[in-house]
Amino acid sequence: MEFEESDELTGPAEPGGAGRAVEALLEEVGEETQVQPAGHLGGFRGRTAIVTGGATGIGRRTAIEFARLGANVAFNWVDLPGRSIAEEAACFEQELQQLEVKVLSDCVDVRDAAAVNAFVERVRTELGGLHYLVNCAGVHRSAPLWKLSDEQWQEVIDVNLTGAFNMIRAVAPTLRAQRFGKIVNIASVHAFAGSFGVANYSASKSGLVGLTLASAAELGPANVNVNGVAPGYVRTDLLTDVPEEVVTATRERAALKRLPEAEDVAHVVLFLCSEMARQITGQVIRVDAGLLG
Repeated sequence: MEFEESDELTGPAEPGGAGRAVEALLEEVGEETQVQPAGHLGGFRGRTAIVTGGATGIGRRTAIEFARLGANVAFNWVDLPGRSIAEEAACFEQELQQLEVKVLSDCVDVRDAAAVNAFVERVRTELGGLHYLVNCAGVHRSAPLWKLSDEQWQEVIDVNLTGAFNMIRAVAPTLRAQRFGKIVNIASVHAFAGSFGVANYSASKSGLVGLTLASAAELGPANVNVNGVAPGYVRTDLLTDVPEEVVTATRERAALKRLPEAEDVAHVVLFLCSEMARQITGQVIRVDAGLLG
């Protein structure tokens, strides 16, 4: 995401016109006030972000963007069916360290509240604080609802919704005590539009939207912003599980006639974590290329 700023104020600076209004505004702001230009994404250097599911997909790209802006990064991961993530996570940790930030990764299942609490405490101790949480960890187990097993339903709900709750609950005392923090939950357009075979996934992401709104209301008085991002079909490894005809049809339905990339989502996450978005909380922003109109 790129932000543009105007190089000049248009319109004549006639007495009583725009020129006088600008002068009055400058007097009100004062010389000591630091006004950041539009598009400024500073303020991350030396702070710490936790990105769940940060070894792959949207989480990985989000971790990279935090590190590029100077934030220390902690990410968790678990092995996936038929795929060992441990080696990928170790290599990714080394890549992030090359950006001259502190990095911590660990195998932590977000469904395990005790493991989550221990991970958060380790992050605070080893990385010197905690300021941002991005809940990216998620799974999908697609099937028509009449064929969904109890295990398929429960796993998706537990990872996508309960896992995010466990993380938010674990970081909340620190963020409230320091009266600063940003939380972004990765939801989905499936939270807002029904589709075949994703009853468990839609339910989990709809619940995550509700959790986002409630958390924003509860943590807002402590100066903690809580928002969500709802991607559509994003070009990540998970897209390989989607039939090509579905991908093509989705792209054609989107207003922009393309699919978002992982960095498109990450850029919105970083914006919501920046001070540019300090007055935004309790919102869910769709990043779907206009899929839902």
